[in-house]
Amino acid sequence: MLDIEMPGISGMEIPQQVKGFLPNARIIFVTSHTEYAIDAFELSIFRYVPKNNLETKLTAAITDAAKLIELEAGQEYTIQTANHMEKIPYKDIFYIQRDGKNSSIVSSVGTSKVRKSLQRVFDELNAPEFIFIDRGYIVNIVQIMKVSDSIAILKNGDQLPISRSHLQEVKRQINQFWGAHI
Repeated sequence: MLDIEMPGISGMEIPQQVKGFLPNARIIFVTSHTEYAIDAFELSIFRYVPKNNLETKLTAAITDAAKLIELEAGQEYTIQTANHMEKIPYKDIFYIQRDGKNSSIVSSVGTSKVRKSLQRVFDELNAPEFIFIDRGYIVNIVQIMKVSDSIAILKNGDQLPISRSHLQEVKRQINQFWGAHI
């Protein structure tokens, strides 16, 4: 938790320093300076709590941050072959796409090939944050920034098609997931 006005340093400078060492840190601004809310959003601040609303908003912000951290903790997908083993944390997976009869997992560290069908990978993930948006794509809901028309726009900038037959269900699942977890 940070304030914007602190002795000797601006709270707006600290998130960049913290994220350099702890990229997954959840930072909550507690401040009376509401004019900085948009700047705080651009710094990937988890939550912005105005001091005049501290009693109602702070507890919820801390609870939500803890839920998100718990959701992301310890979940990994393992790819194992005769001469290769790789673990990919769920939180780092952007999406999985069909690659012929196999699958490709696109994550923050690159693309990994899996010699399994998309349905089999989905079954092995067995996690509510992964949904089919099309016959050829499974997306991590946590990575979706926006759904516009029939396109899912992800945090990494990738834009994936959502089939018309999946669109309403995708929107419902996103709303349900975020309502339950954040």
